[in-house]
Amino acid sequence: MHSALLLAKDVLNKKIVLNKNITFTCESWVASKYDNPDKRIFFSDKSYLPSETPEGLKSLREKDMESLRGNGQGDRKSSDRIYDYDVYDDLGAPDLSLSLARPVLGGNDHPYPRRCRTGRPLSTKDFSEIKEVNFGARALYSVLHAVVPTLDAIITDKDKGFPLFRTIDMLYDQGVNVPAPDNGLKTVLPRLVKGAVDTVDAVIQFETPATIDRDTFSWFRDEEFCRQMLAGLNPYTIQLVTEWPLTSKLDPQVYGPQESGITKEIVEQEIKGFMTLEQALAEKKLFMLDYNDLLLPYVNKTRELNGTTLYGSRTLMFLTPTGTLRPLAIELTRPPSDDKPQWKHVYTPAWDATGAWLWKMAKAQVLSHDSAYHQLVSHWLRTHCVMEPYIIATNRHLSQMHPIRRLLLPHLRYTMQINALARLALINAGGIIESTFSPGKYSMQICSDAYDQLWRFDQESLPADLISRGLAVEDPNSPHGLKLTIEDYPYANDGLLLWDAIKQWATSYVNHYYPKANLIESDVELRQWWDEIRTVGHGDKKDEPWWPQLKTQEDLIGIVSTIMWVGSGHHSAVNFGQYDFAGYFPNRPTMARTKMPNEDPTEEEWQSFIKRPEDALLKCFPSQIQATQVMSVLDVLSSHSPDEEYIGGYIEPAWAAEPAIKAAFEEFRGSLEKLEGIINSRNVNPKFHNRSGAGLVPYQLLKPFSGPGVTGRGVPNSISI
Repeated sequence: MHSALLLAKDVLNKKIVLNKNITFTCESWVASKYDNPDKRIFFSDKSYLPSETPEGLKSLREKDMESLRGNGQGDRKSSDRIYDYDVYDDLGAPDLSLSLARPVLGGNDHPYPRRCRTGRPLSTKDFSEIKEVNFGARALYSVLHAVVPTLDAIITDKDKGFPLFRTIDMLYDQGVNVPAPDNGLKTVLPRLVKGAVDTVDAVIQFETPATIDRDTFSWFRDEEFCRQMLAGLNPYTIQLVTEWPLTSKLDPQVYGPQESGITKEIVEQEIKGFMTLEQALAEKKLFMLDYNDLLLPYVNKTRELNGTTLYGSRTLMFLTPTGTLRPLAIELTRPPSDDKPQWKHVYTPAWDATGAWLWKMAKAQVLSHDSAYHQLVSHWLRTHCVMEPYIIATNRHLSQMHPIRRLLLPHLRYTMQINALARLALINAGGIIESTFSPGKYSMQICSDAYDQLWRFDQESLPADLISRGLAVEDPNSPHGLKLTIEDYPYANDGLLLWDAIKQWATSYVNHYYPKANLIESDVELRQWWDEIRTVGHGDKKDEPWWPQLKTQEDLIGIVSTIMWVGSGHHSAVNFGQYDFAGYFPNRPTMARTKMPNEDPTEEEWQSFIKRPEDALLKCFPSQIQATQVMSVLDVLSSHSPDEEYIGGYIEPAWAAEPAIKAAFEEFRGSLEKLEGIINSRNVNPKFHNRSGAGLVPYQLLKPFSGPGVTGRGVPNSISI
């Protein structure tokens, strides 16, 4: 028996070997009998479907799962092994202040996925008591509970912005002097916390992000503004324009006229010499970033908050003959209020000084919208949040012996730790998201609306997502069975290779354990697992017609491939580039603090803009405290831990125990190693203008493997940070 005694009252069992050929890979804490008197059950590495379970193990199999399901009563303790569901009722803190009250997420009013039930309010003690906190979670905890409060203490003027662009540069050149932290913090965060020369203090000094290190002025250019929608931090939102005119679906009695101010005349003025509007639509040349209907209901409410503003927005782009995107127009809309009518304005790239500065400020507004959507929807909702019900259902209904549990397990590790920490300090009332992103206290309500209006399980696989946005069409003669609408779409091109590798691995695995479809229909554990995901974990969408059925091998392959993709490829694409792309906040401001200069200005406001437009842009950007807090968090979120578990990098003991599965995994690993080389060659190919060129950061977020730290590459198995 191989085990490690780490605490007097707890034992971590790693592995038990009997007679050299029967192995029990435990990898589990065993609580003291005083905390949990029930005996723990471990099963060997051999996988069994429920119907194939040896007779002597059937009752133990069911008993173990019963202990994991619990009875839904009482408070959960750190020693418990119980998985159950709850709504998000722990984000607010009304007992501290009524201003910190937040609506419950989950239910008819605010549909949302379910989280794991604890039965009590969340506290910092919960996180500190977790026995095996991974490196990334520990680093994030350190930033949230040491670095962020330190910055808050030394930057006393919370509204103070950056007076000059060179003061932003000083964050990287000189850093911020802070009181010396303990040595443990320096050990966990050596990249961020450095010793100051000749003083007892320390310095929070930020590394120069890769995008700015390669090209200081890249953030200023229109072509880079568009390129990052294909090869940047949020490649999940751009969509093909298929209908004209552009219109809103919101009630015109409440939000004003539905038709967009982006007219045919404006578009044809911008693409003059290329084609007509009708030709551009027919040839699939127009693309859009559309945050109008999602944000417009929150504009007036958000504007009542201090130090922020909001618009509904649309950004229209044109696909040029070189395969790059060019922005045509940005529309910003303010709905009517009690004392003002609807206000909307269309901005276009301009050649006069005033128009050019208004265009730059309109881009800053849109980028703040995209930053909020990226963090709330593309990142938190579509990866962290939706994965939690899969994790809960897997633990409740798929036995330790079940082959599908063992297939999914690497993609489910660490996520609930990270999600608990996010509820504690990131998405909670007054947390990092609310205090540094434009929607403020309404951020999580917008997230709930996005889940209600936009999220569908059947569109979470990469091919289905691309098709739903008009970025691909099915084509059996094309690679991956898809033809991309934009051929040079780095995220999609690399992602489809990774998706194919994942799906092929899932196909080999599923077909090995389920050679016939009737084995799936007769698998009670599997059916209960899928039913509970749909009807409880995502219960607010249980009646939707788009949920996949689970009857055939192909059904199961599609379901597990989607879950594996979300936890690995999808999350990596939106997470590990955060510091490179947003660490220099003018490139991706998280907040717009001021309205556009031409929105109902006073004479004094307008003249101030005319005399010093740079000042107006700097005032619009996040404040010093907001910028530095976000930069600190993004630095850690973008980092790989030294012990990161990358996709295809480690064979699970249960897979190695089965020769056919071991061979399939080796093939999977080989395809991932090949993907590394393909991405390398693409990044130096001059015909790919969206990923190769002077000053561009190569797109490598979906390269499977990486070293530790902020590398801008690497796909972990799971959401581990």
